[in-house]
Amino acid sequence: MTEGVSLELATYRAGTISDLHYMVNFAIPDSLSAGISGRVEAEFQLSELSQPVVIDFFAAPENLHSVKVDAGDIPYTFRNGHIIIESQHVQLGKNRIIIEFTAGEGPLNRTKDYLYTLFVPDRAAEAFPCFDQPNLKACYQLSLDIPAHWHAVTNGPVQKETSDSAHKNIVFEQTAALPTYLFSFAAGEFDKIVAVRDGRTLEMYHRETDRSKIEKNQKAIFDLHAQAISWLETYTGIPYPFSKFGFVLISSFQYGGMEHPGAILYRASRLLLDASATQSDVLGRASLIAHETAHIWFGDLVTMNWFDDVWMKEVFANFMAAKIANPAFPELNHELRFLFAHYPAAYEVDRTAGANPIRQQLENLKEAGSLYGAIIYQKAPIVMRQLERLVGETAFQQGIQTYLSQFAFGNANWPQLIEILDELSDENLQKWSRVWVGEAGMPTIETATENGNDGQPVKLMVRQSDPTGKGRMWAQNLTAVVSTDDKLYRFPVALRESQNSIELPTDTGEINFVLGNGDGAGYGYFALDADSREYLLQHAHTLGEPVLRGVALLTLWEEFLNEKIMPAQLLATLQSVILVESNTQIVQRALEMLHTIYWQFFTDDIRREIAPALEDVLWQKMADSPQANVKASFFRAFRDMALTPDGVQKLLQIWQKTITVSGLPFSENDFTTIAIELAVRDVAGSADIVQQQIERIDNQDRADRLRFVAPALYADAAVRDAFFLSLQDVRNRHREAWVLTALHYLHHPLRAEMARDYLRLSLDLLEEIQRTGDIFFPKRWLDATLSGHQSAEAAEVVAQFLQENPNYPRRLRGKILQSADMLFRSAKVLHNWQQ
Repeated sequence: MTEGVSLELATYRAGTISDLHYMVNFAIPDSLSAGISGRVEAEFQLSELSQPVVIDFFAAPENLHSVKVDAGDIPYTFRNGHIIIESQHVQLGKNRIIIEFTAGEGPLNRTKDYLYTLFVPDRAAEAFPCFDQPNLKACYQLSLDIPAHWHAVTNGPVQKETSDSAHKNIVFEQTAALPTYLFSFAAGEFDKIVAVRDGRTLEMYHRETDRSKIEKNQKAIFDLHAQAISWLETYTGIPYPFSKFGFVLISSFQYGGMEHPGAILYRASRLLLDASATQSDVLGRASLIAHETAHIWFGDLVTMNWFDDVWMKEVFANFMAAKIANPAFPELNHELRFLFAHYPAAYEVDRTAGANPIRQQLENLKEAGSLYGAIIYQKAPIVMRQLERLVGETAFQQGIQTYLSQFAFGNANWPQLIEILDELSDENLQKWSRVWVGEAGMPTIETATENGNDGQPVKLMVRQSDPTGKGRMWAQNLTAVVSTDDKLYRFPVALRESQNSIELPTDTGEINFVLGNGDGAGYGYFALDADSREYLLQHAHTLGEPVLRGVALLTLWEEFLNEKIMPAQLLATLQSVILVESNTQIVQRALEMLHTIYWQFFTDDIRREIAPALEDVLWQKMADSPQANVKASFFRAFRDMALTPDGVQKLLQIWQKTITVSGLPFSENDFTTIAIELAVRDVAGSADIVQQQIERIDNQDRADRLRFVAPALYADAAVRDAFFLSLQDVRNRHREAWVLTALHYLHHPLRAEMARDYLRLSLDLLEEIQRTGDIFFPKRWLDATLSGHQSAEAAEVVAQFLQENPNYPRRLRGKILQSADMLFRSAKVLHNWQQ
C-alpha cells in the first residue's frame, strides 16, 4: 500500500463503495498544547469483498486509538497512512466503522483563539480517518465540543446547541453530498453578522476589531454575494443547491478564498477594504466573491471525478466571475479587464521551459497540489472564452445547464462536458481540446505585408508556428489590426492552418503598424515586425481605443522579454503612458510593468540614476489625480520604488504623520507597509519604527503578523539569517501568508546580494514544502524567494540545483523553471548589456 491515494486505489473504492455517510466529532480543548480528540462513524454500502477496505489517515500511529466494526473491536493494519481492514471483517451491503483518534493538526490551522480547516486537495485524512478522494461524496453530520465563548460554523446549519459555563456542544444538521475536500468548519472567537438578501439569510463571521471598517464594508460584501447567487441561479437554471450560506473572514488565510458550501473561507483583507483601496482592490473583491460563489455550482454541486480535472472547477469559477462582476462596474472596460486579469499571468507560465498543460495526468492525490497555478486560473478562462465563441453563447449556456443537471451532487470529467458541447457545435471540439487543453505552451504568430508592383501593400500574411517544433496548430479566431495615418483596418482571421492570407484594400497606403491580436481575444506570442515595434514604442500611448492600447502594451512587453526591446526603450514608453493615460486599468498595468523593469532589469547604479525623475513623476501624478483610488495606485508605486533620500524622507514623514497627501487617506495597513519599506531601506532607527508600528496596531491578528515578519526586516544580517534558518522547522511555517511576506522582504532587491546564500536551502526545502504546505505554497515560496534576484550568480544557483537533480519531481521542476524564468531573463539581459 503506497503513501497517498493512488489512482488505482481511488478507482477501486469509487467502484465498490456507495451511499457514504460520516458522523464526526471533534473535542477542541481550551489549551493549545492539548490534542484534539475525535470520533468518526462511517456508514456505507459495499458491493465487493475481493480486497480489503482501506481508510486513509495520514497521521502518526499513536494518533489512532481504536477501530470497530459496528460495536466490536477488530484487528487492522495501519501502514503508510492507511487503515487496512481485511474483507472478513466487513460484509456486502451496509457497514458501519467507528474510529477514535487524535486529530492531526496540520490542516486545522489552529491558534489559541480559533481554528479553521482547509482540506483541499487531500488533507482531510490528515485530520480524521476517511476515504479521501473527490469521487466518494458523502453526507456529513458534525458535532463539536468547544470552549463556551467560541462560535462555530460548518457546511450545515446548527441542529442543537448545549452549553455550561466552560464548554459548548454543537450538533449540526447533516449536509448534502460533499467530497472530503469541501467538508469544513471554523471555530473560535468570531463575531457574527447576519443579513437577509432576496429572502435568504447570509452569515458572516469575522475577527475584525475596527468597527468602522466593518460598517464601511459589510453592505457591499453581503450585496455582492447576493448578486452572485441571483446571477448564477438565472444562468444555470438551478436554485442555490445547499441548505445555508455563510462565510468566514480570516486575516492569515492562505488563499484569497475557499469555496466550502455554507462556510466559504476568505482572507479578510480581500473583503474588508481600506479607505485607500484602489480600483483594482474594489474590482478584485467583487471578482473573488463571484469566483467563490460560482464554485457552489461549479465544483461543489458537480465535482471533478479526479483531481486531473481540478482545472474545470477553477476555470468555470473564474469565467463566470467575470460575467457576474462586470455589470456592477459599468464604468470599466471589461474587455480590457479580462485581458489584464488573465493574459499576463498565463503568458508568465506558458513562455517558460516549465510550462504545463491545462489538464494534467495525476497518478496520486498526494501530488494534486502541484497541479494548481496560473495555467488553470488564468489561461483556462481564455480557452473557455474561445470555446464559448466557437460554440455560441446560447448553445454554450444550454450545454452547461445540461452538464450541471445531469451530474448534480455527483462527479463528472472534462470529456463528458466536451461530449455534451460537441453535440451543439459544428466544430471538432475533440481535436480543439487536444491542443488547447491537453498540451502545454502557445503558438508564435507573426504578421507580414506583401507589396504589389507599385510598392504599395496588397496582402497581409498571418503565420502560426509551434516554437517547440512539434508542428501543432492552435485553432482560434483573431482580429488583425492594420493602422495607417488615416484609418484603422480590422480583419477577422480564422486561424486553422499555418498561414492565412488577407487581401488589403487597394488604397491602404503606408502602414504604421500591424497587431495580430488587435482585439485581445487571441492567445500566443504575437511577434511584431521591426516597423510596428518602433512605431508602438513611440506611439502606443496615443492609440485611440483602450483595448488597442492595452494590447499594444502587452505585445511590447512580450517583445521586451524576447529581447527585441531594450529596458531603457520600454521604460521610456511606460513613462509616456503614465504621463498621459486616462484609463486607470492601463495606468495600473503600466505601473506593474514599470515595477518589474525597475527592480529586475536595471543594475542598482542605473536605478539610482533613474530614481529622481521617476519619483518626481509618480509623486506629481499622485498629487494631480482627482480620484482617491488612482492616487493610491501612484502612491503605492512611489512607495515601492522610492530610493532617493528625498523620496525615502517623504515616506518617513508620512509614517510619522507629519505630512499628508491631499485626498488620500492612509489606513493602518498602509502605515504598516510603509514601516516595512523603510526598514528594508535601512532607515536610521528602522527597528524602532517597526516596533512602534506593532504597538500602533489595535487588531491582535495584524499585530502578530508584523511581529512575525519583523526579524526578516532587521538591518542585522545575523537576525535575518536566524529567521530564515528557523523556516526549516515546519512549525514556523504554519502561517503561510506571513511566511511569504517575510520571504519577499528577505529577498528584496535591496538585500538580494546578502540573501543569495538562502537560495540553495530554499530549493532544497521545496519537496518538504509541498508535503507539508497548502496547495499554493510551493509556487509562492519559489516566487517570494526568486523574484527579488537578477544576478548571474543567483541564476547559476538555480541552474546548478536543476543540473544536480535530474530526477527531481517533474511538476515541481516545472514550477522552479516557471518561477526562475524572469531571473534567467534578467540575468541574461544584464550580462549582455554589461559586455
